[in-house]
Amino acid sequence: MDGVEESGNAAAFERAQRVLVGGVNSPVRSFNSVGGVPYFVREARGAYVTDVEGRTYLDYVQSYGAVILGHADPRVTEAVSGAAALGTTYGAPTLGEVRLAERIAARVQGVEMVRLTSSGTEATMTAVRLARGHTGRHKIVKFEGCYHGHVDALLASAGSGAASLGIPATAGVEPSVVADTAVVPYNELPDLDESIAAVIVEPVAANMGLVPPEPGFLEELRSRTAEMGILLIFDEVITGFRLAYGGASTFFGITPDLWSFGKVIGGGLPIGAVAGPEAIMSTLAPTGPVYQAGTLSGNPVATAAGLAVFDALEESSYAMLAGRAQQLAEGLEKVISESGLPVQIPRVGSLMGIFFADAPVKNYRDATASVSKGIYPKFFHAMLRRGIALAPGPYEIMFPGLSHGIDEIDRTIDIASAAANEAREALLSPG
Repeated sequence: MDGVEESGNAAAFERAQRVLVGGVNSPVRSFNSVGGVPYFVREARGAYVTDVEGRTYLDYVQSYGAVILGHADPRVTEAVSGAAALGTTYGAPTLGEVRLAERIAARVQGVEMVRLTSSGTEATMTAVRLARGHTGRHKIVKFEGCYHGHVDALLASAGSGAASLGIPATAGVEPSVVADTAVVPYNELPDLDESIAAVIVEPVAANMGLVPPEPGFLEELRSRTAEMGILLIFDEVITGFRLAYGGASTFFGITPDLWSFGKVIGGGLPIGAVAGPEAIMSTLAPTGPVYQAGTLSGNPVATAAGLAVFDALEESSYAMLAGRAQQLAEGLEKVISESGLPVQIPRVGSLMGIFFADAPVKNYRDATASVSKGIYPKFFHAMLRRGIALAPGPYEIMFPGLSHGIDEIDRTIDIASAAANEAREALLSPG
């Protein structure tokens, strides 16, 4: 120990700000969107995290969806320990990466080949490059408020942390880089032509709060892109193997041309993957002209963790997750509404959002209108003081996992009632 635990979160944050930009390594963690000082995690077990002051929180961040079995699940930690004891990286192929790719292909109809990367951002970047190289076209269509990682060409009207910080685009990305990126409203069908290489979409938008696809939206998008030879990319970094046994494409019964995966497939360790049919994937080097590489891609420790998660996730796991999320969503909507606050709790499978809005949120404009009311930061801190950790940003979502039992769900609903009343009083109080 070096004294941080005795000093607490404020001292840890002050220390971090001297050596880390903004005191963090990912902007949303800074609490800029909600105010206050972030808690620094010392350890985590199951549905709970404990900070350096010894306070324990019931956690719905769950590493933004990367953890589905719960923190420090023994099956994952044993797999990680066993793999690490044999070496942490080799710069050479391993059977572990082959097995993980086989698992992904076995679960997702339409996936024949996989390229593992070290992050979801790398996966979406590779998917876009691959689409351009395969089609010989240059233009990309994305949807407003959808976040596909910090890839220059896709940081146009992005959601997630970029939206929370008021940066729909970012300094450092030249206009020429996004000149071939068209941005259209989510849930609205774009005008398409044969100059477009790909349309990339979150099948369930989960980086502007949770915004479900409107009925027919994904189906019609699939039909129109197929007609024009445009590749449809499903960004399943969040939805992949969390929404259903085979991810969002299985959940909705729609097969895109390419997928990007991350989070769940690494069991909490850094990983990503781009996947698709052999006819497209073979355009990647070394069999094709589209170059992509990574020293740590297919890392043996990350693939071991991912395989442990796949072993634990059965079809029944998703029914259980959806049931718990439904109970939580219905309970939260009831008690928050009773406080007098406007609220929408959208849910798709086990994915949930919170919008302080009078009507369902259908796109990024609706989401920003909800966020502009300033209710979320007050609700967030009222929950945190009572031991419930939500994401420190109004454009993030909740990730109930398999470690969140009925007791945790009931406790969250009870606390949300008090927190909502406190937030409402704070809004009514002068100043």
